[in-house]
Amino acid sequence: MTSENSSADDARQVWDVVVVGAGPAGASAAYAAAVAGRRVLLLEKAELPRYKTCGGGIIGPSRDSLPPGFELPFRDRVHAVTFSHNGRFTRTRRSKQMLFGLINRPEFDQQLVEHAQKAGAELRTGVTVQRVEQHGSAVPDRRTVAVVLQGGETVLAHAVVGADGSASRIGAHVGVKLDQVDLGLEAEIPVPETVAEDWKGRVLIDWGPMPGSYGWVFPKGDTLTVGVISARGEGAATKRYLEDLIARLGLAGFEPSISSGHLTRCRADDSPLSRGRVLVCGDAAGLLEPWTREGISFALRSGRLAGEWAVRIAEAHDAVDTRRQALNYAFAIKAGLGVEMSVGKRLLLAFERRPGLFHAALTGFRPAWRAFMDITRGSTSLGEIVRGRPMAQRVLAALDRRVGLAGAADSADGEAGA
Repeated sequence: MTSENSSADDARQVWDVVVVGAGPAGASAAYAAAVAGRRVLLLEKAELPRYKTCGGGIIGPSRDSLPPGFELPFRDRVHAVTFSHNGRFTRTRRSKQMLFGLINRPEFDQQLVEHAQKAGAELRTGVTVQRVEQHGSAVPDRRTVAVVLQGGETVLAHAVVGADGSASRIGAHVGVKLDQVDLGLEAEIPVPETVAEDWKGRVLIDWGPMPGSYGWVFPKGDTLTVGVISARGEGAATKRYLEDLIARLGLAGFEPSISSGHLTRCRADDSPLSRGRVLVCGDAAGLLEPWTREGISFALRSGRLAGEWAVRIAEAHDAVDTRRQALNYAFAIKAGLGVEMSVGKRLLLAFERRPGLFHAALTGFRPAWRAFMDITRGSTSLGEIVRGRPMAQRVLAALDRRVGLAGAADSADGEAGA
């Protein structure tokens, strides 16, 4: 921002960057922009700390994307994974090194926001954003975006980052298109010390009865986070799956302290990531891994990138430069997270058709288990595995063929039935 504009901006209270949503994506964006020395306002509709439906697994890419000096509030450290296929064929695999850590989202998110504040970002909670405007009477010039709050107040900024979750108002403004919507259900179950001790350091991953579904148990001290996820439209079956999983594990006698659910939304390949001076990241952009629906690492990584490019957009003096910076942001997202999402979509298609094959590979095929360990620890990613390991390329190609053949067979059956 040039010095001659600074005094005018101060008089009109124009922020360099306004971030909407104080989850991992928004807090990361606010931190990145504030560290760059810009005036940053972080808006959150809830009061913090607040609960979020989330397993709370912190894998390597999440850990590596945190601000310097961030101390993870781990409730447990995972060294073992029990895999089952709809409750059968149970096998536990162990690792000498920690695979990933488990956190409670209220603590984790609060800590991220505090780091953004320490970097210089200002926080306002209990604020609901109604819409953003880039043209019209509320917008003083072409370098400014108006963020209209519930109640009529307008906040002005040179760049806006939408990180307001999977039902994002900012995402609607940008025109985010979704390719996959899933329903996640979760119960936080307090358990006695004897039960907690049995789960300490170990998680359960159960491949579920509906195509593409799976369930989990994540231990967090004296509470077990038990959840399931499946395609939207299978609400009754998904609820039944969670109830069956809880009963099967002998946990039905314990009263959940919280029962919750939410929709995860995954972007289409051609979905926009910006419109004018407005960027989206995290769930608001539909950025998550399509197979596991892991979203925290995608939120942290995309949030940091959005904050960095929002700074550049705030400094842009015309539409051409703004567009150039927005395209650079989209390229950075697609070159990293986009590659991982592409592989994840292929894995989900194969998993929907052949869940038993995945179970057999992870429980009985050492290279598959090694890849799982490497990904969770952060020493590699899905994209890097496929690019750099010929065996992984051959396996994924074989899975693609199997899915293609199965799809052709299903189509033929449908035509015969017609």
